[in-house]
Amino acid sequence: MDLSFFNSSLDDFITLFVVVDPIGSIPVFIACTQGLSASESRKVAIRAIIYATVILGFFIVAGQLIIEALKVDLTSFQLAGGIVLFLFAMTMIFGDGKPANELKVLSDNEIKQIAAFPIAIPSIAGPGPMLAVVTLTDNHGKSVLEQSLTSVLLAAVLVITLILLLLAGPIHRFIGTSGAAVISRVMGIILATLAVDNIVNAARELATTF
Repeated sequence: MDLSFFNSSLDDFITLFVVVDPIGSIPVFIACTQGLSASESRKVAIRAIIYATVILGFFIVAGQLIIEALKVDLTSFQLAGGIVLFLFAMTMIFGDGKPANELKVLSDNEIKQIAAFPIAIPSIAGPGPMLAVVTLTDNHGKSVLEQSLTSVLLAAVLVITLILLLLAGPIHRFIGTSGAAVISRVMGIILATLAVDNIVNAARELATTF
């Protein structure tokens, strides 16, 4: 297999894993499912992953079509997306952290459908993942094989997320809320690096058009 293809796939997987941030969803999931039985918690986890899969799948299929219907150049979108992902990374590094932010949402809203909100949205399928799947499946820059592989990688990340949610109790007892916040910040640094790379590549491509 071409080494560049492998490296590109690895970059895509890292990007998807970082923006979805499965570990960061654990405290949110635990807070949402307190008082529920083990079977009920499993149902919430499975439903949340199903909702997230449908949402992100929609953005893979129709996200770019919507952008092009609005007559937005995809390179410009990638540049803007890189900037947004960079700012998103900054909130992961310097903000309260993903768990704390979404636990605030929990305290301010009486949640009726906890699988859909805030677990599926915004904890799993938030703005970062939505933006990432659109840019990683560019119809003009990626082949059908590459887009299919990206979809498989997304599915793998969501499966990992489901496994972590099902094991949320033991994992949270092991790493604690502070441990999850530290991991979220490390992922933020990785995401910032990838976002800067996207910004540079998009800016270079735009520069060649002038």
